[in-house]
Amino acid sequence: MGVTIHDVARAAGVSVASASRALSGRRKVTPDVAERVARAAAELGYQPNAVAKALRDQTTGTIGMIVPGIGNPFFTTIVEAVEHQLQETGRDLLLCASQYRPDVEARRLETLLARRVDGLIISPCDIEGSVPAVLNAARRVPLVQVDRYIEGGGADWVGVDDDSALAQAVDHVAEGGARLVVFVGSRLMNSSARSRLSGFERAATRAGVATMPPFLGEFTLEWGVEVGRLLLDGDTMPDAVICGNDQIAVGLVRALRTGGVRVPEEVSVVGFDDVGHAAMCDPPLTTVRQPVEEMAAEAVRLLGLVRVSDPRPAQRVAIAPRLVVRETSRPVAAGGGK
Repeated sequence: MGVTIHDVARAAGVSVASASRALSGRRKVTPDVAERVARAAAELGYQPNAVAKALRDQTTGTIGMIVPGIGNPFFTTIVEAVEHQLQETGRDLLLCASQYRPDVEARRLETLLARRVDGLIISPCDIEGSVPAVLNAARRVPLVQVDRYIEGGGADWVGVDDDSALAQAVDHVAEGGARLVVFVGSRLMNSSARSRLSGFERAATRAGVATMPPFLGEFTLEWGVEVGRLLLDGDTMPDAVICGNDQIAVGLVRALRTGGVRVPEEVSVVGFDDVGHAAMCDPPLTTVRQPVEEMAAEAVRLLGLVRVSDPRPAQRVAIAPRLVVRETSRPVAAGGGK
């Protein structure tokens, strides 16, 4: 049997109540008692009972987080940023992946709630299918959505300003001479896919560039490769391609170059995220950088403000992104179309 608070109290020559107060720090004890208890605990190797502390304090010091999948570099990056922010406040992160399935996501939510997490940060995998489980969880603990969100709101959200992101991308290729532009993204099953497509359409209209029908599949490198091959086999090659994330863009560039198309001399390619290996691609990828650290900090801040019984409207915080120009897009000075 392990060392107990009774053993510490006995070694320190104080009552169990005094030892408990000294170790918890919730109520003051004399410096002498505090020193004796701390020394006794260290010498005996005493470890507090985390379960008992959680029951007593009604808090576990843990935050649950659910992302669609950690194979996507963006989600890996946002998880690391959130964990860093939580460490600053002495809290731990419990991470789950929904595998892009609402049924799995609902089970993961119940698992985290059963572990009595103090709050939840989630990137819902399906704009409609995730609604019941996310709203149910939000009624039980503080919950903040990050990056993606569910249909109709219902919980605080922090993410990137997709309209600004796509406007920067489209304006950049238009200023570089592009007159025919196409968007390559994911099927419209989540909020990111929908808002990036709609942002592209609005930006293209404002910039006065012609567009081809979008290619919508998955946020994966493989989908980028497939679209590249479709463009090579098609009758019309666009002047520029705007991608819904960097994985798509990297796959697309690879396929185009393999097929003999020069990037960016013949086709400019712009990604979205600026995580993973965007800067190490060949050529290095022009992309829209998501402000991941700011998003994580804001998500953790919002989580501290949420009260389950609070009737206030859900907050939406859209953080401005920044275009990072590298070598897959024609320089603005080039001018003129093909």
